[in-house]
Amino acid sequence: MSKGRILVVDDDKTLVRLLREALTKADFDVVTAANGIDALQELYAKQPDLVLLDVMMPRMDGWETAQRIRQVSQVPIVMLTAKDEESDKLKGFSVGVDDYVTKPFSFAEIIARIQAVLNRTRRTVPEHKPKRYSSGALVIDTESRRVTKAGKVIDLTPTEYRLLVALVENAGRVLSHEQLLNKVWGYEFGEDTGYVKRYIWYLRRKIEDDPRNPEYILTERGFGYIFPGD
Repeated sequence: MSKGRILVVDDDKTLVRLLREALTKADFDVVTAANGIDALQELYAKQPDLVLLDVMMPRMDGWETAQRIRQVSQVPIVMLTAKDEESDKLKGFSVGVDDYVTKPFSFAEIIARIQAVLNRTRRTVPEHKPKRYSSGALVIDTESRRVTKAGKVIDLTPTEYRLLVALVENAGRVLSHEQLLNKVWGYEFGEDTGYVKRYIWYLRRKIEDDPRNPEYILTERGFGYIFPGD
């Protein structure tokens, strides 16, 4: 039984072949593309469960490809890059990338990261929890995975959405960086609380009138974050 369909996007034919072999051995179906334009065509045609996307490619690089994907799909994206700079990671997260793996990497690491992202994406809201949350002009409908403010749809990445839901499901309760990391990213991310801080900022920029003076996602210094609710 297949664990999911992965779209591998990289112009390095040897790496693509090795990734295909490793992912197929791990029970994934694999679709490939050598550049961003072909990747978008494969995205429409094959409807993958996750995109494994290289940064440096001809015709359309990984940054632009990720942006184009996010315009039409919320499919999870794991970015492959030869760089390990903080600015590059921030750029990747800002365009909607869900995880980031630096070359060189082991195939075991890639498979573990892919599985972790898929597991987070496939988590469902338990039936006993409310389907709809509202606070002022902000409305979160977990059944349709739709977030609106004053009636206008807010376009969130999958990770931003999961972070917001984790906060609203615990409205009135302070959640630590570690608690949010475990709920949204999973225990595989250990103590990398930088993910939480970055995404809190991305989320605030989308749902707050003034991200520097938030109304919905408040910081409890030394503890974490809280969604006060109504």
